[in-house]
Amino acid sequence: MDIHEYQAKEILARFGVPVPRGGLAYSPEQAGYRARELGGSRWVVKAQIHSGGRGEAGGVRVCKSEEEVQDYAQSLFGRQLVTKQTDANGKGVYRLWVEAASEITQELYLGFVLDRKSERIMIVASAHGGMEIEDLAERDANSLRRMVIDPAVGLVPYQARELAFSLGLKGGQIAQMVNVLTACYRAYRDLDATMVEINPLIINGTGDLVALDAKMSFDTNALYRRAEIAELRDRSQEDPRESMAGDHGLAYVGLDGDIGCIINGAGLAMATMDMIKLAGGEPANFLDIGGGASPERVVRAFRTVLTDRNVQVILVNIFAGINRCDWVAEGVVKAYREVGMTIPVVVRLAGTNVEEGQRILAASGLPLHTADTLAEAADLAVGLRLKRAA
Repeated sequence: MDIHEYQAKEILARFGVPVPRGGLAYSPEQAGYRARELGGSRWVVKAQIHSGGRGEAGGVRVCKSEEEVQDYAQSLFGRQLVTKQTDANGKGVYRLWVEAASEITQELYLGFVLDRKSERIMIVASAHGGMEIEDLAERDANSLRRMVIDPAVGLVPYQARELAFSLGLKGGQIAQMVNVLTACYRAYRDLDATMVEINPLIINGTGDLVALDAKMSFDTNALYRRAEIAELRDRSQEDPRESMAGDHGLAYVGLDGDIGCIINGAGLAMATMDMIKLAGGEPANFLDIGGGASPERVVRAFRTVLTDRNVQVILVNIFAGINRCDWVAEGVVKAYREVGMTIPVVVRLAGTNVEEGQRILAASGLPLHTADTLAEAADLAVGLRLKRAA
């Protein structure tokens, strides 16, 4: 689960990370009030959306008067901001963050991520911040510093000092960086985060470190024990299909194709999407119904897939181990009747109780298309899609 910049800053500030003074605004008038409340002569107004690249997309501006703050806020509210990290529909802007402008003498990059290869938390840092990490790696890969944290002991001071030295920091900045690193690690560890990123972490005019921007993501599976984090969820920033699936315990990722997929197991789902592509089609989604799929769960999966109006064919591919093919078949039949299906459905079953599952499908009298192999199912689904398009 992602959260907004201002929420990440509030969390990190509680752990001891220095952040600029700022305030949240839900209207242009409130944005102007925030500027007046903060004082000074320059403010930064930032659209709060779950995406990077806001500045390049016109979602961040330095304003030099309260009137300019209000005018710019007026132009942002209700706008669908399209960045290089969003789809063509962009993300809706419904709240702004107004903060006092900072004098920047240097920009650093700092990120905490889960490194699945080492099964450790990894710190990624660079003396050149202010750009996306992908662009940074492409432009100057040698500038990136990486450090793995042993979970048995956590981040120890000598590691933090070593990283600070490698970034060229000096004097009191080293102690400040140790504090920032320690605070970020504690926030990551204590709140079940999957990512903490400060970009840029600046050195301001007085030589102090300040987190000018921040992002945090959290393990959705741990939200049941992090009520304070779950409350930060902003559904307006989520794909409604993925929100609906998540509410029903389904693993779903929306894609741009038109062949809906209902699969059990992430590996099989990936293989199914590859086979659809190989057959000349485009998958509309990744959907893993998981183990123990009851008929009711299968019905929920169908309803979720059908929320995507681009879907022209549904491919159900089940290899039953923990699951049972007869349960899935009952769910397919129930969904077809309850939902009032108007598009073709291809079903491929294999594994536990496959014969009973196939019998249920055949006895239903519904115009379901069945296949014995994944390749056959993918070819059939793509063929039906082309037939509908003709």
